[in-house]
Amino acid sequence: MRSTTIRLAQSISSKPLNLTEASSTLLPPKPLFRRLLRAHRVLPTEMRSLGDVYVKAEFRRHKDVTNPVHIMGFLSQWKVYLDQLPRGSDGRDFAGKKLDPTLVEKMSAEQLGQLYEFMHATKDVWKPASEA
Repeated sequence: MRSTTIRLAQSISSKPLNLTEASSTLLPPKPLFRRLLRAHRVLPTEMRSLGDVYVKAEFRRHKDVTNPVHIMGFLSQWKVYLDQLPRGSDGRDFAGKKLDPTLVEKMSAEQLGQLYEFMHATKDVWKPASEA
């Protein structure tokens, strides 16, 4: 029983998913949601609070989606994010990573607008106390 629990807690893959591999590595929504929130525990307080709010909001927005392709894409991208998060106590030094320029080129105007708003929201969180 214990080995099963440990195996379930381990990440399935460390490389980005493609749709043909996604079905074999997808996690159900609730366990994925829980693992994301648990993985945020090692992040600095500001990053954790921002990440938790964002994860909860996205899962809430997508809870009524019925399109299987959309659901697979949603779950697989969150799984990729989970695989990129640090494990253990090294999360205090986690700084994220830059967006792939080809990914930015593929975004719609609405997505770019949301990304711009998100950028400004995160800058407000990380603003030094002397500037506030």
